[in-house]
Amino acid sequence: MASPVLPSGSLCAAAAAAVAPSGLRLRLLLLLLSTAALAPTGDGQNLFTKDVTVIEGEVATISCQVNKSDDSVIQLLNPNRQTIYFRDFRPLKDSRFQLLNFSSSELKVSLTNVSISDEGRYFCQLYTDPPQESYTTITVLVPPRNLMIDIQKDTAVEGEEIEVNCTAMASKPATTIRWFKGNKELKGKSEVEEWSDMYTVTSQLMLKVHKEDDGVPVICQVEHPAVTGNLQTQRYLEVQYKPQVHIQMTYPVQGLTREGDALELTCEAVGKPQPVMVTWVRVDDEMPQHAVLSGANLLINNLNKTDNGTYRCEASNIVGKAHSDYMLYVYDPPTTIPPPTTTTTTTTTTTILTIITDTTATTEPAVHGLTQLPNSAEELDSEDLSDSRAGEEGSIRAVDHAVIGGVVAVVVFAMLCLLIILGRYFARHKGTYFTHEAKGADDAADADTAIINAEGGQNNSEEKKEYFI
Repeated sequence: MASPVLPSGSLCAAAAAAVAPSGLRLRLLLLLLSTAALAPTGDGQNLFTKDVTVIEGEVATISCQVNKSDDSVIQLLNPNRQTIYFRDFRPLKDSRFQLLNFSSSELKVSLTNVSISDEGRYFCQLYTDPPQESYTTITVLVPPRNLMIDIQKDTAVEGEEIEVNCTAMASKPATTIRWFKGNKELKGKSEVEEWSDMYTVTSQLMLKVHKEDDGVPVICQVEHPAVTGNLQTQRYLEVQYKPQVHIQMTYPVQGLTREGDALELTCEAVGKPQPVMVTWVRVDDEMPQHAVLSGANLLINNLNKTDNGTYRCEASNIVGKAHSDYMLYVYDPPTTIPPPTTTTTTTTTTTILTIITDTTATTEPAVHGLTQLPNSAEELDSEDLSDSRAGEEGSIRAVDHAVIGGVVAVVVFAMLCLLIILGRYFARHKGTYFTHEAKGADDAADADTAIINAEGGQNNSEEKKEYFI
């Protein structure tokens, strides 16, 4: 093994160590080596170390490595410059240091159960010519020892702003606190307090709550290099809110209210705390005398038009009150309508035309007469249609259309019968006939001449008379 090169100021100490007792001699030798290690190193540095970061309570590993070994002595010193290991010998009485590996190119030592007091610089020394020294820094991480969340009020009212605080105590370095309401991240305000190389962080969150926040967790989550995974604590919000009111129609099922029917309404109210009082009122009027109130239920039997109006359900708790309205309109009851029937009308008309010619001359004009003897028979058969209850207005309109169609059919049929009768009448009186008073007027040049030349003229008017019966 190569001998260390000592500074000139240490020669006297070396001579004293040679004549000293063996126990004292070892101590003086270590002191001389430490003093020699303080000499400046040359440009050809062969000694290397790495910084170590360790979580409190775990194991730190310190390694002194030599690239080009010449069998020089390697030793490890603590931050107080006390020798931990000289080669493979441990002068320090701290049993937490254990030798993991020793060779001419490496000195590797473990430190178990690391605490914050173990933090600092550790020195590796190589006794070459000139001596070399390198240091490694041990950084100890301390996770938060306690994580607490505090809410200003255990129970809040909707619309109110509350203060929530989260504290992470005694950590190193200072922690980062994040806030969440459910899955939504919120922003808080943090303050850091340092005490004896340890940090306490307090974060404040101002939160305005709503009824939807009831039962939602507020989460305080910590981010720290010594913490793996999520370190968090949470509190569930308790929010009181006024009732939410909804009216449900229980009967009739179809939703169409008619005269004579019954109406049943149920008031559903949800709030925190749960409403204990639910009341029914009729807006701008008194409740019908035949209405039956039973808690949250309203029953009105035998509806009529006077029941029309707005009915209100009101619910309240210590937070406030709310209401919901139902507008009632009573429709006409279903009507009984007979089915359309076809009426057959048979009309027989007999026309008798009698012409009587009297040869007795007279000065009176001829009289035409017509006697018509109608004879008609009409039968109407109808059957009653049993009452049926119409559920919707569409069915009523369908019945009305059927009635109108039947009436139109009857009118058209009657018009056809009238046309037939008129046709038969004109067919019987078809043709041309002449009376005796028109004789001799065919050859007249004009109407006046025809009248003068007519056979018998005005003088013969009394002789021939024509009767029309």
